[in-house]
Amino acid sequence: MTIWLIMLAGGLITFGMRFSFVWLLGRFEVPETMRRALHYVPPAVLSAIVFPELFLSENHLDLSLGNARLLAGLVAIVVAAWTKNSLLTILAGFIALLILETLAIAR
Repeated sequence: MTIWLIMLAGGLITFGMRFSFVWLLGRFEVPETMRRALHYVPPAVLSAIVFPELFLSENHLDLSLGNARLLAGLVAIVVAAWTKNSLLTILAGFIALLILETLAIAR
């Protein structure tokens, strides 16, 4: 029973925090400085998630051609620049990683 109360409380707190931003958004004007700063949040968050996965192997910097994730990331970058399509970019990177790891080219 206690675990259910904890889960319910966590859900309510999460909902409250997210709903508060939606509720407050129409009630006050966001300053222009804040608006400009928020423009950089998505690329910063995405970089913080993606770069360690591409460049680190066993907690060490790996810029070699043996790094399958880095090579697959390069494939994804080329596809993204060429097609401007997020789904194709993700699929190309995933397929490249699958092929590189399956064929052990990158090991």
